Amino acid sequence: MIGTLVNTAAVLCGGVIGLLLKKRMPERVTTIYFQAIGLFTLAIGVDMAVEMEKILIVVSSLAIGSLLGEWWDLEKGAEQISDNLKKRFRIGNERFSEGLVTAFLLFCVGSMTILGTIQEGTGGSPDLLYTKSLMDFFSAILLASAFGLGVVFSALPLFIFQAALTLLAGYAGSLFTDEIILGLTSVGGILLIGLGINILGIKKLRIMNMLPSLVVVVLLIWIFG
Repeated sequence: MIGTLVNTAAVLCGGVIGLLLKKRMPERVTTIYFQAIGLFTLAIGVDMAVEMEKILIVVSSLAIGSLLGEWWDLEKGAEQISDNLKKRFRIGNERFSEGLVTAFLLFCVGSMTILGTIQEGTGGSPDLLYTKSLMDFFSAILLASAFGLGVVFSALPLFIFQAALTLLAGYAGSLFTDEIILGLTSVGGILLIGLGINILGIKKLRIMNMLPSLVVVVLLIWIFG
């Protein structure tokens, strides 16, 4: 699991550097940073979704997953957890929750995460996760300089998520077929497009409540694929 550990450390280090830079940035620079990050997120999302196949399954996954997330009200639960963290660690950053969710989605829903953890979990080289770590390091600098401490805290769910995928791949690597990886990438890309819209302030979308779509798409492809 060395690749996941390196990836986690890269996000932590990048986040701390971003926090140091944030203190020296005037408000107008922070504003343009948010706009740049919003466009960057949209670009990644479009790049991930552009090779979409099995459109009916992707649409069904988003619809079913969003309804489940709304039923469970995941966004409210995430806000409560982040509020508890803010109180416990006396964090005054108003965008803590947004930074935590944004960073987690950017770092964890891409195809490099899935392919890298499968490769390492099945006994292969962690080189793909090393490459991802370098990319996440610079992304964490940008995100933390804009959103603050929430980006640093995103290293914890990132570690849990990637460690779980690595262990799962070790026991059931055959589960992650090319179709499932493409389905996860497509749904993840659409979620990132929505996240970019949120960051740019175009419209507030409850992206957290849509996260069950990532599980639903795996189940639907496994059943109907």
